[in-house]
Amino acid sequence: MSSRFFRQCRLVVLAGVLATGCATTRTTGRGAVGVERDQTMLVSSAEVDRSAAKAYQEAMREARSKNLLNRDPRQLERVRTVANRLIPATGAFRRDAPGWQWQVNVVSSRELNAWCMPGGKLAVYTGLIEQLQVTDDELAAVMGHEIAHALREHGREKASQAVGLNVAAALGGALIGAYLGIDSGLGQSMIGTVGDLAFMRPNSREMEQEADRIGVELAARAGYDPAAAITLWEKMGRVADGQPPQWLSTHPSHQSRIADLRIYVQRVQPLYLAARRSP
Repeated sequence: MSSRFFRQCRLVVLAGVLATGCATTRTTGRGAVGVERDQTMLVSSAEVDRSAAKAYQEAMREARSKNLLNRDPRQLERVRTVANRLIPATGAFRRDAPGWQWQVNVVSSRELNAWCMPGGKLAVYTGLIEQLQVTDDELAAVMGHEIAHALREHGREKASQAVGLNVAAALGGALIGAYLGIDSGLGQSMIGTVGDLAFMRPNSREMEQEADRIGVELAARAGYDPAAAITLWEKMGRVADGQPPQWLSTHPSHQSRIADLRIYVQRVQPLYLAARRSP
């Protein structure tokens, strides 16, 4: 299939996204790392927060029913201690964030995972702590990264992009069907695939980069060594099995991620030194 056709598909997707209206906003301040990209939001923050709170409670309820929630009091105390230092630092990006109804829990699982839902609903998996043998500084890097996603409302942004992409697919389905002589429903599916590769995946990598940069600043402001983000991803690189090509991935490659982190770790180093000097 010609590259010209795919360029036309991309234009149709873009036109559909623009047709939904551009409700742009900036969810956070720029911070020392300078994150200041405008975001298009087509879904309300209140709606996303309600859904996230419900999903978090359900996830924790399920973990509790399987005796997987907060089984080790020492691990739980450790994770919550790190969180309690990171949360005040969120005010550098959002004045409202320190006052969120934060919840922090540990789930027993072999997965190398952690996440923070909108509104400050955190979960850290024991696999990440135990398999990587993370230091407190590295734990702060993980948690700071995940908190950054919540601060930037990346979940809400992704939901908004999905709304725009669905509109674009509906608009373009008939056009593609006529062009190829196929059913318009199949044309709509093709538009969705092209849109996912052309917009959704690259945007996901951009969001990951923003979370990396904000995360190292949160860690630095909380008195954790921001350079631990580099050692963390070096550890992750050693245990990762065959990453897909970066352009097909929703996350940056470990190599490009570490290269970017080296720059921003240096940028926030004065914040770390200042936090270490504070009583």
